[in-house]
Amino acid sequence: MIPTSVEILNKDAGALRVASVNVNGIRAAYKRNMADWIAARDVDILCLQEVRAPDKILRDLIGEGWHILHAEAKDKGRAGVAVLSRTAPVAVREHIGEDYFAESGRWVEADFEVNGEVFTVVSAYVHSGELGTQKQEDKYRFLQRMNVRLVELKNEKDHVLVVGDLNVVHTQKDIKNWKPNHNKRAGVMDEEIAYFDGFFGPQIGYKDVARELAGDVQGPYTWWSFRGQAFDNDAGWRIDYHMATPALAAKAIKSHVDRASAYDLRFSDHAPLVVDYQF
Repeated sequence: MIPTSVEILNKDAGALRVASVNVNGIRAAYKRNMADWIAARDVDILCLQEVRAPDKILRDLIGEGWHILHAEAKDKGRAGVAVLSRTAPVAVREHIGEDYFAESGRWVEADFEVNGEVFTVVSAYVHSGELGTQKQEDKYRFLQRMNVRLVELKNEKDHVLVVGDLNVVHTQKDIKNWKPNHNKRAGVMDEEIAYFDGFFGPQIGYKDVARELAGDVQGPYTWWSFRGQAFDNDAGWRIDYHMATPALAAKAIKSHVDRASAYDLRFSDHAPLVVDYQF
């Protein structure tokens, strides 16, 4: 049984399928049949956030057929990001470039060669934050460091993709209940949103791939609280992204959020975001 209402997208010849999902603990996700989703999806590169497990456990669960780049967090049971690929990367970098975040398990980069072109993929997990605490200060510090690293990558390469749980809604279209949350809850603060205005504006110049493919619609959301009736009422947030340089965004042809068909069939509180790129 596939635990999602997966719209199986036929992958065009030459297309590269990249999926990203916050698994909310890889061991728990596999107990909820995440492996069935992977088997059905024909993904070339799979980026994970909140792995929250030692490297050996991740490798044992994922099994054969994948190259695995995994940045664990120093704090056990926290964070952890990974890039899984069917072909080996030609280069890897395991943190965002600031020593403060070196062992945080929140940023990992892999370079691939695709049709003679360098294609950089980043799996990122931005802090969820908590207003009035050090967690929120760390979130702003990480977003500020993203400002620097995104520009560096864009200046170095034409094809850069940053995916993951970035824990900020960019506009009112990205959250069902805007008014009760705006400037009252981490992830919906104007100071956070301003960073995304920069990421996607002329200042830094990345493209919000899923938004551009979906158009000016509400959602589609990628996260719903496990609490209450959020999932059943589709009271979600769109906080998982594919951020691409313009040359790469132009190659994006299909996007889909693999939302589970029922609450009890979810393997995480996030749904995978799947995008096909035509090289």
